[in-house]
Amino acid sequence: MSGVVNLNSLSRHLGDWRASGAEDVAYRSLADALKGLVLDGRLPLDARLPGERRLAEALGVSRITVSAAMDRLRADGFLTSRVGAGTYTALPFRRAERLEGLFHVAPGPEVVNMATAVLPAGAHVHAAYARALDSLPAHLPGHGYDPVGLLPLRRAAAEAYDRAGLPTTPDQIVVTAGAQNGLAILLRAFGRPGDVVVIDHPTYPHAIEAIVRAGMRPAPVALTSAGWDIDGLVSTIERVRPRLVYLLGAHQNPTGHVMAAEDEATVARAVARVGALMVMDDTQRELWFDRPPPPPAAAGPHVVRIGSMSKTWWGGLRIGWMRAETEVADAAVRARASLDLGAAVIEQLAAAHLLAGDQTPVVERRAALAAREAALHARLHKVLPDWRTTRPTGGLSLWVALPRPVVGALVVEAQKSGVIIAPGTRFGVDGAFDRFVRLPYCLPEAELEGAVDALAEAWSRIGDRPPRRARAPEPDVF
Repeated sequence: MSGVVNLNSLSRHLGDWRASGAEDVAYRSLADALKGLVLDGRLPLDARLPGERRLAEALGVSRITVSAAMDRLRADGFLTSRVGAGTYTALPFRRAERLEGLFHVAPGPEVVNMATAVLPAGAHVHAAYARALDSLPAHLPGHGYDPVGLLPLRRAAAEAYDRAGLPTTPDQIVVTAGAQNGLAILLRAFGRPGDVVVIDHPTYPHAIEAIVRAGMRPAPVALTSAGWDIDGLVSTIERVRPRLVYLLGAHQNPTGHVMAAEDEATVARAVARVGALMVMDDTQRELWFDRPPPPPAAAGPHVVRIGSMSKTWWGGLRIGWMRAETEVADAAVRARASLDLGAAVIEQLAAAHLLAGDQTPVVERRAALAAREAALHARLHKVLPDWRTTRPTGGLSLWVALPRPVVGALVVEAQKSGVIIAPGTRFGVDGAFDRFVRLPYCLPEAELEGAVDALAEAWSRIGDRPPRRARAPEPDVF
C-alpha cells in the first residue's frame, strides 16, 4: 500500500482542472483530471485519497461535485472503496503485465534499439584495458578478493567527487560491480523485507526491481513538470518513515531533471530526522551539456552516493562505487559477501586508468550528446508535433508525453516498423505512465531521425483508434 495522498500535493498536481463553473461539468472535469494523475503516475496506486469533505474544501467545490467525480472513477475502475478504510487509487488493469517482454527483444540488423540508454565504447576504453593488462601482474600474487576495492580506483573516484565540490577521501569509497550492485548491497545491508523505500516517480526501472526483489515496498512520490515535489517528498518521508530513500538527482532517469542544491539538502535533513538512509544515484551526473549540475549538497552519515562507469564511459565496464561514511561503508562491506566477493580486478584497473586519466573523451561525449539531443528533438517537433517533451540539460534521453495513453500499442507498432522502444510503464510502479515513452539520444543523428520517422509511421497506424470512454486531459511533461 502506498499510504495516504498528501492533500496539498494533490491540489498542486490538479492545477487548473476546471472546464467551467457548471456543476454538471465540474464533476466530469475533476474525474478526468484525477484519472490523468493516475495514468501519468503522479498519483501512486493503492494510495488512500483524502476524504470527500476535505477534498471539496481544498478545491473550493461542493461535496456533491467531489462525490460524483469519485463515483465516475469507481465505475471506470480507477478508484476502489473499502468499507471503513477509505477510497484508494487503482487501475482497471495492470498495464505493465500487458507489456512484459514486448521490448526485451534481441535486435536484428535492421532493427533500431531505442530501449537502451547507453553509449558504445570509444578507442579510449580499449586503451584503458590495454594499460590494465600491463598493470595486472602486480596483483596476481594476491587472492584477488577485495570487498573494498583497489586503492588506485578508490583514489580516482574520491578525486572525482573533490572536483565536483564534495571533499572525499579514498576511505569513503567502496568499489562495486556497477551502481545497480551498489544499490543491491545497500538494500541487503540496511533493509529488511517489508520495509518501505521512498523513490522519485518515474525512476530507473531496475531500481524498482531491486527494491521489490529485496522484499521491500517502493513508495513513489511523483515528479512534477518542474522537477521534484519537495514538500510532498518530505511529507512522505515523515509519514511513512522509510528505511531508505532512493533518488536520481542529476539528470534524472528518465526525465532529465536536475535537483537544486537547496532541495537536496532539505530532503537530506528530512531523511536524517527519521533515521533513514538517503541513496543519491549519480550515474548520469557527468553527462551535462553546457553547465555542470550543482555540487552535491547531501552528505553525512545518513547519505550514500552511488556512481558508475557505465553511463559515462561504456555499459560493458561493470564498475561502480559508493561514497559513504565509515560506519555505513563497513556495514555495506560486511553485507556484500552474500552477493559477491568484490569487483573484477582487471575491470577496476581499467576504470582507474579512465577516471584518473585524460578527461577529453568525456568532454567530447557531452558535445556529441548535446548535438544528438537537438537532432532528436527537432525531428520529433517536425514529424510528431503533438508529442510533448521538455528539453533536458544533460543525461541520455527524452521523456516524451503522448497525446493519449496508448504506449502499449505504440510499442507493438514500433517493433513492426523496426524500432524497439521502452514504454513509460517500465519506469513506474504498477503500470503508471501509460502516456509516456523514453527516447534515448545515444545513436548518431541520422539513425535517430530515421527512428523518429519509423515511430511516426507506427503512430499513424494507431492514430484512428477510438479513445477511451472517459478521456483524461493531456499530462504535464515531467
